Amino acid sequence: MDIGILGGGIAGLSAALALHKQGHTPRVYERRAGPSTMGAGVTLWPNAGFVLQELGLLEDVGAAGGRPLSVHRKDAAGDSLGGLDITLLDQIMGYPTHTILRRDLQAVLLAHVARAGIQVEFGHRVVAIDLDASGKAVARFANGQSICPDLLVGADGRMDSVARSFVAGDNTPIYQGFVNWIGIAQGNGALVSDIGIQDYWGSGDRFGCVAIRTDLVYWAAAQARPLPWATPAADMHNEVSDLFAGWPEPVGRLIEATPARSIQRIAVHDLEPLHTWSRANVLLIGDAAHAPLPTSGQGACQALEDAWHLARCLDGTGDCLDEALQSFVAVRGPKTTKLAEQGRMFARGLFAKDPETCRIRNERAKASDAVRDAQAMAAGWSQGLPMADCIERAANGVDSMYRL
Repeated sequence: MDIGILGGGIAGLSAALALHKQGHTPRVYERRAGPSTMGAGVTLWPNAGFVLQELGLLEDVGAAGGRPLSVHRKDAAGDSLGGLDITLLDQIMGYPTHTILRRDLQAVLLAHVARAGIQVEFGHRVVAIDLDASGKAVARFANGQSICPDLLVGADGRMDSVARSFVAGDNTPIYQGFVNWIGIAQGNGALVSDIGIQDYWGSGDRFGCVAIRTDLVYWAAAQARPLPWATPAADMHNEVSDLFAGWPEPVGRLIEATPARSIQRIAVHDLEPLHTWSRANVLLIGDAAHAPLPTSGQGACQALEDAWHLARCLDGTGDCLDEALQSFVAVRGPKTTKLAEQGRMFARGLFAKDPETCRIRNERAKASDAVRDAQAMAAGWSQGLPMADCIERAANGVDSMYRL
């Protein structure tokens, strides 16, 4: 099948690899003039690890990334709020968790795409999708070119997605009330003590940092605030430094070790779940279909899952494209909707400003059971994947071992 993919991010490139392995002929069209450098890093949890192994990417991702051992939660004073044993989660799910800079993940994907002989056309910004006389979608680009493939996959992101507008009409991204500053800190020596994730919760603000190595850490600082803001872009380093002055180390150290020009500020939006992800021969995947908040922790992971499921749904369908697309949405819709709702719920608690609400939130976090949390994450994140059948047995074995 001739397949056009709009968007050369994680969803688009991984879908191209998965579809190529099934014998299809995908071609990727990216609006930017070259590979994207947007974003800081991503955590690829074990459900993503499964897909990475299926696509033959796991070894290269492991070489470019880190293997986090744990999540440590703390309040803005540095007092512990519990955490998560990532090694336990990996054991239950049977696949590794990796942390990786987004640019390095992009490089791994592009290297494998090139090795497979898949064409990536940069500088192709889609401006319209319409239907020809036969009811087949035609994508038109700003450079005057157009394509009319058997299947058009919209992987063009959460903001200004032309494919999403074609499928769903007016589905405007929704600002969720907080801003993220993101950066990558690199030092001559260690910036953190171990390879892990540290998450600091304040009152209406948060600072999270994720180690690739002890001397390479990506971070996201966040604060609840209305739109718009008036701070000039040139002041972002000072702005975030001032906002988080007095927070426990390594917060200040990481901000200081981050080049000012590299800090990005993002007004965080998500999208309402769609009732349908396809129209004619156009299918949405990744953030164009389901754009969860970063508080879900699953944006990149679900993009990878989309790629794996799409290839499976198209395998052996012959001329029954509509049936394949319906099967894809049936398996992906419920899981991604639930994760998006969880991301919103977590964000509401995380960015609460009321002191009593924050106190209750923190007490609940401290009282959580790390083993039960790992089991619950494993059960939710494995949904729809063949690894799910093994999760309950593994979780029961872990529970017995930890409760002895």
